Amino acid sequence: MAELPPDLTLWLLDASLHALFALKYVAITLCLMMLALGIDDLFLDIVYWTRRSWRYWSIYRKVPYADEERLYQAREKPLAVMVPAWQEVGVVGQMAQLMASTMDYENYQIFVGTYPNDPDTQAEVDVVCQTFSNVHKVVTVRPGPTSKADCLNNVIEAIARFEQAAGIEFAGCILHDAEDVISPMELRLFNYLLPAKDLIQVPVYPFRPRWYQLSGGHYIDEFSEYHGKDVLIREAMCGQVPSAGVGTCFSRRALARLRQLNDGITFDIWSLTEDYDIGFRLHESGLSCIFVRYSIERDDLSPRREHAPGQSLRESKVICVREHFPTALAAVVRQKSRWITGIVFQGYQHLGWSRTNWRLNYFLWRDRRGLIAYPLALVATLLLLIMFGLWLYAALVEDAWRFQSIVGGSLLEVLLSINGVLLANRAFQRFYFVKIYYGWRQGLLSFPRMLWSNVVNFLANVRAWKLFFTRARHRTFAWDKTTHDFPHIDGAQQVSLQTLLLEAELIADATLAATMDEVGPRRLARELVIRGQLPGMALAEVQARYRGLETTALHPLKVPAALVEVLPSHVAIRYAVLAIGEQDQQLILATETVLSPVALGAISRRLQRPVVQRLAAVGRVSLGLRHWYLGGLDEDTQASLQQWDEATPDGNARLDAFCCHQPMLGELLLEHELIAPTLFGQAMIDFDPEQSRLGDFLIARKMIDDTTLARALALQQQHRRAAMAAVVEAPA
Repeated sequence: MAELPPDLTLWLLDASLHALFALKYVAITLCLMMLALGIDDLFLDIVYWTRRSWRYWSIYRKVPYADEERLYQAREKPLAVMVPAWQEVGVVGQMAQLMASTMDYENYQIFVGTYPNDPDTQAEVDVVCQTFSNVHKVVTVRPGPTSKADCLNNVIEAIARFEQAAGIEFAGCILHDAEDVISPMELRLFNYLLPAKDLIQVPVYPFRPRWYQLSGGHYIDEFSEYHGKDVLIREAMCGQVPSAGVGTCFSRRALARLRQLNDGITFDIWSLTEDYDIGFRLHESGLSCIFVRYSIERDDLSPRREHAPGQSLRESKVICVREHFPTALAAVVRQKSRWITGIVFQGYQHLGWSRTNWRLNYFLWRDRRGLIAYPLALVATLLLLIMFGLWLYAALVEDAWRFQSIVGGSLLEVLLSINGVLLANRAFQRFYFVKIYYGWRQGLLSFPRMLWSNVVNFLANVRAWKLFFTRARHRTFAWDKTTHDFPHIDGAQQVSLQTLLLEAELIADATLAATMDEVGPRRLARELVIRGQLPGMALAEVQARYRGLETTALHPLKVPAALVEVLPSHVAIRYAVLAIGEQDQQLILATETVLSPVALGAISRRLQRPVVQRLAAVGRVSLGLRHWYLGGLDEDTQASLQQWDEATPDGNARLDAFCCHQPMLGELLLEHELIAPTLFGQAMIDFDPEQSRLGDFLIARKMIDDTTLARALALQQQHRRAAMAAVVEAPA
């Protein structure tokens, strides 16, 4: 290898010495800036641990931690869940189905905002709406993608229309994204705190990615520390809580105040992080904001919690929101740049600084300091790599040039020592808050992710500058959404009765299709039995097999009177169930439609005992409710029923023919589309059969009118006449 000319060698040596001399002063400057930021972080750590120790020794030594039993004591108030969705095929449907089938709360409605030019997402939401009566599809006025706030404003208008139609007022509206996995107890927590609190935020914990996915894994580190420590101290010091955009509940008072501030609209459509702005504006308006870490005892109420060594038993059971965050670097940078643009640039542009609250200004500074901290951290990392490279060069090359050390000098050595201690504390704090929820392994992985997060945040900073000056500054941006995944949930998918019958090969395809086209999906089961195309028990058995349930050959008039007394009328009619037996302290309930775990949990709490369901043939439970609770069977009808062969009631053709013509008033209203399922479901939550009749109650709520009620009653009389005729014609 040819040697360099002497003049060039001396020039390179001289340039290297000057560069190292300059790097020394760069290092001093960086150390001073890092010292300021490190002291800032240390101050928050000291406040947190001091407050936590004080509360442990002064409060929780005398008062036990609250658990889920306290949440069950509050009466359920109506709540609305808002889910904006743009191109969320494969995500929003699973989210809505999972929430509607597992949420340990009944008095709520889900409103999914979709766009007129996104038919695939609309179709997915339509399927969920057909299965669950408390899910609503909202179509925005303008085609997408608009801003997320614009979609939410359309959802708010739909909520107002539903309130008017149902004759209710929602106590609060909860904001969620389509990819959220929600704690079954979340709505109970919001219900417990409303209306005293105006903004309620619960923690967000990302699902853990694979160990080597550093870009996605750094979300774990940031959210664990931010929602485990920073926001708690923020609320304690200044009373302001920034919304995370998910898991946020707004009271009616808060929504009304936002409309006043935004000239009649609820959410600012020009903001990329409208949720962050809301927390500031509500606090400045004097409303009460709270961040809640509420732990529960039961594992089955924890939201998809992963078990791992090192977790805190209490902290890992906190009511929170779970979701998958992006793992690809480009997607992570795109999402974080949107956050930086909205929080830092638009936050300063729209909100400025508080004129009266220095504590709030301190936390606003912490929100915005990333513009300095992220580039500084990257430069410091590069400087460390240069120093490591020089050391490695000197160690490996035999005749290497011996450069003067950059870290020479007492000032720099002191600064490096102090910053080293602060960095160790920062690493420990992050490790601890990751460990208590995710366990030892993720806690240890937070160390290498700290270095990689500097790169991610720097790139996001660069894109945020570009985004602000090219789009957000001039208010010419649309929804800069990030594609997410939704975890696979067993049992989340719903299968229609038509599909089950075709798979079981119980009826010819052509016959089933013709009946379906004639009567529609809501009347299909009853019409198949009425027309003799399928026995009632066959329908029950095919649905029971799919759900993993058992069936019951129920004779409605043979239910023991003692069991009728066990089940109050308002519970029996509200859920359309009959108590038919007891087994191992469990009360066995007969039902014609599959009850969700939520409904079973509600019945169990009301009866103060466990319950289990059995599926019965069409009309059997309805006839039993008429006989035992509504007094609807005359003496002649009862005498005729008692004369039939009672040895094999499940195979008695007369009983089957009679029962399929016994629809309840509510069933008729739904089957003939005389009332919207969403309105009827909301009405049944408040209906008490001991206080009024259902028809009168629905008229009082203005859900139906006198003409509609008269038509439904006429249809009911037609069914009863057909029942008697079917009995006469049926073989004995």
